[in-house]
Order: sequence, then structure tokens, then C-alpha cells
Amino acid sequence: MFRKILFGTCISLVAFTGTVSADSDTKVALVPGGPHPYFTAWEQAGKDAAKDFGLASADYKVPQKWELGAQNQLLESLVTQGYNAFLVFPGDPVGTVGIVDELVGTGAVAMALAGCLRDPSEAVFCMGTDTGNSAYLGTQELLESLGGGEGKKIVHFTGFLVDANTKLRIDAVEQAASEAGAEVIQVIADIDAPEPAEEKINAYLAAHADEVDGIITTAWVPAVVAANALRKIGDKRIKMVGIDHDEVLLQAVKDGFVHGTMLQNPYGQGYIGSFAADKLRQGCTIKADAPFKSNALTDKFIDSGTVFAGVDEVDDYVTSMQSITKTLFESFESTYLDC
Repeated sequence: MFRKILFGTCISLVAFTGTVSADSDTKVALVPGGPHPYFTAWEQAGKDAAKDFGLASADYKVPQKWELGAQNQLLESLVTQGYNAFLVFPGDPVGTVGIVDELVGTGAVAMALAGCLRDPSEAVFCMGTDTGNSAYLGTQELLESLGGGEGKKIVHFTGFLVDANTKLRIDAVEQAASEAGAEVIQVIADIDAPEPAEEKINAYLAAHADEVDGIITTAWVPAVVAANALRKIGDKRIKMVGIDHDEVLLQAVKDGFVHGTMLQNPYGQGYIGSFAADKLRQGCTIKADAPFKSNALTDKFIDSGTVFAGVDEVDDYVTSMQSITKTLFESFESTYLDC
């Protein structure tokens, strides 16, 4: 059901940036909080970065389950295996600070990827989707598809409550709805896994579909499950905006069951993150006046980009993400690094 779409080597940026590979002893580990389809693009990003920048390696390493202890144990074992750069999705924005600080204490470079640590931490920066902005823009797209928000009733299906991004998304959807005169009549969170998503979304729509004008989903699994649910009941009256690029969701957009999806940029996070980690290990430093953004967790945030893809764009979504990654990469060194 949840099919992977890797961005593949076709997105590799060297072809249009002219970056020259150089031998390096940098050994990058890209470590998510646990198994999840969103992060699979990191695997190809690491492979491409290792090839393009001459890194010793850049490997995707996944904890067996979503537990902070499992992620910490994996990170500790990777140090003993010689990894010296860590791109980490925090299993917990506070609980992961300690292990990241320990990694940096070994002389490694560490950064938070796709989710941030709460300041202060030894992570050089956090790079990920501006999740609040993505949720806000996605809700605006949904309300526009409904002909405006006044009096409309929408529901919000979203991710794990332990993920700090979830609170940002809930607040952003509420804000966009309120500004347009719409009402968020239900938020269902903690369902970014197949079993709870299937159970709760299908039960909710079975009981309340007639009361709903629109659906916004801000996590991968709920987006797929909700798209399938609308297809099964044959409902094109309810408009929906999803997130990410699962094949099930993209096909639902093409078939008219989903209005569109908010694309994120996991490939760019992994690729550019690996590039930056190597540069920092080779002696570059973070610019004192680097134009970091702030969010609820950190003042060292870099937005990896987001864009809406509707039926006219969904067939060419990779190009949309290439464009975002290319733009960020081309100016990354001059913007954030002193080399």
C-alpha cells in the first residue's frame, strides 16, 4: 500500500552545478527516528552525495522501531563503526539533545534533519520543512478548492504527537481555517502508522462524512489512508489536500479524489546535509551572520522547501522538487558557510 518513490540519481545536482568531487574521509550516517516512508529518499540522497562529493560513505541507517532508546543505541554503535557525521531526525526534540551532544563530543559533525532539536544543542543547524508554513499553505489550497472558507467544516488528520512538527501543523491549520471563516471540526493525531490510521480515519468518515466539506492531512500515512478511503466511498464532494508523494496519493490526485498534495523535500535534506557535513569537517565554519530562521524549537533553522502539486503538476512533481533543491544547493555554501 505504501509504495516508495525514490527521487533517484536523476535528481543529482552535479550535472547542473558543476561541483567537483574530492576524496574525503567523511563518513555520514543519515538516521531517522524509525522506519517510515518519508525518510526513504535519504538513502538515495546519501548515495548521490557520496558519489558527487567524494565522501567515504553516506549511509541510511534506520532504527528497528520508533523508540528513543533504539535510536540512541544505533547512534552509539555507528560511532564505533567510524561514522563521523550524523544527520539525525530527533526521536524526541529534547530527549535527543544529549546523544547529539555526545556525538559532537567525539569530534563528529551533527545536524538535525526533517525535525529540530530544542535549543540549546550542539547540532550545527536544523534543516527541514517549515511544517507550519506547509500546513498553512495546504489549508489555504483546500479552502480555495471549496470556493472559500466561510462556513466550511474541515477535518485534520496528522502525525505523531511526540513529533514537535505535529503541534506546529495543528496550530497552522487552525490559523488558516480561522482566518478564512472555516471551522476545524476534528483533529485526529498520532496516526502516522497504517493500523491506527486505517482504524480511525475509516471509522470517522463512516460516521461523519456527510458533515465534512474538506480534509487536510499533514503526515504521510494519514494522507494515503484518507485518499484510499475517499476512493472507496467514491466521494469527490469532499475535497482533500494531502502531503508528500506516495504513489497512492498521486494517483488519487490524477483521478480527482484528492485536490492536491504539499510536497516536501527529503531528498534535498539528505543530499545538501551530507554536502554541508563534509564541508564542516574539512574546516568550513558556520557564518556568524547566516540567515537562519526561527521556529518553536530552534533559532538555527533552514527551510528545505515545500510546494503544492495539483492535477496539473502531479505528473511532474520530481521537477518541482529538483527546482527547490537546486535553488537551495546553489547558494548554500555562500549563504551559510565560511570556507
